[in-house]
Amino acid sequence: MSKFDYKKIMPRYVGFAVVMAIIALIVIMRTLYIMTAQHEYWTEVASKLSTDSLPVAPTRGNILSCDGQLMASTLPEYKIYMDFKALKESKTDTLWPVKVDSICMMLHEIFPERSAQAFKDSLEKGRTKLARHYPIWKRRINYNTFLQVKDLPIFKLKPYKSGFHFERNNARQKPYGSLASRTIGDMYAGQEGARFGLELSFDTLLHGKNGYIHRRKVLNSPNLGIMLTPAEDGKDIVTTIDVGMQDLAERAVIDELKLINGNVGVAIVMEVATGDIKAIVNMEKCGDGEYRERKNHAVNDLREPGSVFKTASLLVALDDGVVDTTYRVETGSGVWPMYGREMKDHNWRKGGYGNLTLPQTLHFSSNIGVSRIIDEFYHKTPEKFVEGIYRTGIADDLHIPIKGATPARIRKPKKDKRGKDYANWSKTALAWMSIGYETQIPPISTLTFYNAIANNGKMMRPRLVKQVQQDGVVVQEFPPVVQREQIAKPQTIKIMQTILEQVVSRGLGKKAGSKTFKVAGKTGTAQIADEHGGYHSGITRYLLSFAGYFPADAPRYSCIVCIQKDGLPASGGGMSGVVFHHIAEGIMAQSLKLDVKDARDSTSILIPDVKDGNITAADYVLKHLGIKARTDWNGSYTDGNPIWGKATISNKLISLNQQKQPARDEIPDVIGMGARDAVFRIESLGVRVRLQGRGKVTKQSLEPGHKIKKGEVCMLLLE
Repeated sequence: MSKFDYKKIMPRYVGFAVVMAIIALIVIMRTLYIMTAQHEYWTEVASKLSTDSLPVAPTRGNILSCDGQLMASTLPEYKIYMDFKALKESKTDTLWPVKVDSICMMLHEIFPERSAQAFKDSLEKGRTKLARHYPIWKRRINYNTFLQVKDLPIFKLKPYKSGFHFERNNARQKPYGSLASRTIGDMYAGQEGARFGLELSFDTLLHGKNGYIHRRKVLNSPNLGIMLTPAEDGKDIVTTIDVGMQDLAERAVIDELKLINGNVGVAIVMEVATGDIKAIVNMEKCGDGEYRERKNHAVNDLREPGSVFKTASLLVALDDGVVDTTYRVETGSGVWPMYGREMKDHNWRKGGYGNLTLPQTLHFSSNIGVSRIIDEFYHKTPEKFVEGIYRTGIADDLHIPIKGATPARIRKPKKDKRGKDYANWSKTALAWMSIGYETQIPPISTLTFYNAIANNGKMMRPRLVKQVQQDGVVVQEFPPVVQREQIAKPQTIKIMQTILEQVVSRGLGKKAGSKTFKVAGKTGTAQIADEHGGYHSGITRYLLSFAGYFPADAPRYSCIVCIQKDGLPASGGGMSGVVFHHIAEGIMAQSLKLDVKDARDSTSILIPDVKDGNITAADYVLKHLGIKARTDWNGSYTDGNPIWGKATISNKLISLNQQKQPARDEIPDVIGMGARDAVFRIESLGVRVRLQGRGKVTKQSLEPGHKIKKGEVCMLLLE
């Protein structure tokens, strides 16, 4: 018999089913009611209650010089505000009338361009309005300034009590200002993207990857939640730029541009062995007469290079074996007819150069000499000459990592359909191409060619970036790249090295030379087209160049200087060569180490002029120079305790005599001291010093023994 009592159990199941059906019906009816009658209400609620993900911007990577100095970095900047309503609600408002004057005085000290009263008027205006986001200072401020403001009375309290709050923004900073600015690059406002230069070329590496956070927004009150994906900060790139060389090159270019009223000045310094770009300058005259970097002319400008191209022309002829250094060419009186056109040398008004050897055609930059040599051996087969030019690598794509960089454009002769005549080639094309016209070559390509000659024929690709780092660890290397193993036969390169050295020692490149080391290179002066592509706009525009390397007997650096200017005088050697000279001298001086003994000879003055002052320092220097001095005191410069006195010279013997010093409230005697010691001596007593002139102190406005008064100033006259 079954234990299931049908009559007792079934009524319970039916009752449960009826209740569930009623509940389901109520839910359905309620759902329909919400979907229809309350649709607009719940749509509005949904708009105020949402969950989404927000991107978190990473910190952009730095751009570093070759030795790790910051050239572009992302630093925080702040905009500072007051919430006067929060100040009032927190009951801190009672402190405001007591502290407002001191706050405004301190704000004036931090921001001197605005008076304390102006700050007070502005802040009181915001307090009257109970403004919640009132700007204390309308411009962004750096982190150090932000800390100063944050430490002021009331502002230092917690935000909900003080009302002081801020917005943090990341800003791209360049510690060296405009140094190499077109090459380093720049960002759009708000760091929305890179504009040009290495900032643009390496934007993906520098930018990093966005992170994402889970944000819940309830009734317009944002609450940041869980970090879903952390941001990956950008990587740092290490350039090949040397800050010292860059600064030196920029100053040399600007000084010459101002002197000759030039329009554009370009200079590039390259390390011979590696192809590293150590400095790259692109100065252009602006509307206000100042020189700034507005375009990367060094890699973008396609100009007819002029006479610096003659080196490539003769290198091809020598390498093909059609001529040697004994070959002679007649240049006449400086004017020579070339297929219906006159070819002129720069000295044609003085009668020309007459008969020249092949090296002399480069020494004196003879247009006629070079063009006649090339035309003599390649007129019937110009494609052979152009193929030789391409073989030198001067037309190679150098893969410069800067947007807009363009390889040289050197056209090749093409036969017509019949295969007899050249379709794109005139009889004069070869003659003018050989001296740097009818070609377009950026300065970086010309320099790479000269660097290859300095490097015994091995052409290195220019390198601007050598490493990528993450948190100081190298994650990617960009090693030096050999563009061409050999641009010409080794013996041809040796011949050209000798000729280029003679251009500076004997020829037109003398002003690029140095008395302390050998320089090799070639001058160039070319008439160039104006912006509209014409040569006859009324004013003749010139491109003045000098390309070479130093020291010539053991090349370390190559350099090209290009200057664009209007009208005469115009001289590649006398203008660009001078800039090259200053750059080369400066670079070599940076690494120059001399022994003082090398300076001694029969005419040397071995007893130096020693100033009064810190005689412990004078004794230290004299000992290291190997010069004995008579002293009646004991002391050491390295101990840091100066002994003050006077220096006298008698019978070629220097005496350093200690003198009794006045009390701390009296002015000492600084007559005969140098500026450094005199200023230290007086200002250590609390008296300000003003200097006039150079040399030794000959007069002091406050006499020795004068009783010191607070706020006094002592004038020192130096002669």
